[in-house]
Amino acid sequence: MFGTNNRRSSLGGGGGLNIRIIMGVVMAIFALISYFASQEFNPVTGETQYLSMTPQQEIALGLQAAPEIIQEFGGLSNDREIQALIDEIGGRLVQGGLARESGWPFEFSVLDDPETVNAFALPGGQTFITTGLLSLLESEDEVAGVMAHEIVHVLARHSAQAIAKNDLTNGLIGAVAVGSGDANAAQTAAMVAGMINMKYGRDDELESDKFGVCLMISAGYNPEAMISVMQVLAEASGGSSQPEFSSTHPSPDNRIARIRETIDNADTLCP
Repeated sequence: MFGTNNRRSSLGGGGGLNIRIIMGVVMAIFALISYFASQEFNPVTGETQYLSMTPQQEIALGLQAAPEIIQEFGGLSNDREIQALIDEIGGRLVQGGLARESGWPFEFSVLDDPETVNAFALPGGQTFITTGLLSLLESEDEVAGVMAHEIVHVLARHSAQAIAKNDLTNGLIGAVAVGSGDANAAQTAAMVAGMINMKYGRDDELESDKFGVCLMISAGYNPEAMISVMQVLAEASGGSSQPEFSSTHPSPDNRIARIRETIDNADTLCP
């Protein structure tokens, strides 16, 4: 009796291990197939991307995450004049070129946080800039430079691209949960709210600078102001850590060189 129980236990343990391995392989294959089957051509960047979300899911994620973001950064600014200016600049950029036919429901908000130097966009078009960053900018063109960069993150679907990579590498399925109406959608929104701390790839940041210049030109803003923004951020760092807006970005010197290249060759580089 004792020996029989040991034999069953041994067989059961080995069988369970094999089943887990098989399930793991199947799940890995499914994740890879799902990822590589999600190719989409982005007409803004002219590139093929891997995206696990539809535009409607991106919009839903952004809208769910926005209240938490607003609360985290001190709420919305009560300065109606500043908010009106941001709305005007944002609207002009969206209507001026690349974003005009995109269909993304952009909304621009000023966060009442004078200590944080930051700007970011959530999936789907919710775009924010802090009063701390605004206080460092000296012209409407500079503000447009910051906002154009963030608008391109939305147009290029960088957040959705990052989520797809996370789904593949870490098994995150938050975007699927939201799309299916799962009860855990609120947790997914919290995850997306934390995306402002997620590092975009180096190429994503340079791409946002490049097409941000194109947006500025098409909207009638001076693209040289984006260079000024890089210089302002470098000075604000005080030789130590960079402001939060640029902490996950390529170095200012590298960005300035690329921005200058785009400005000088806008006729051929801008769509």
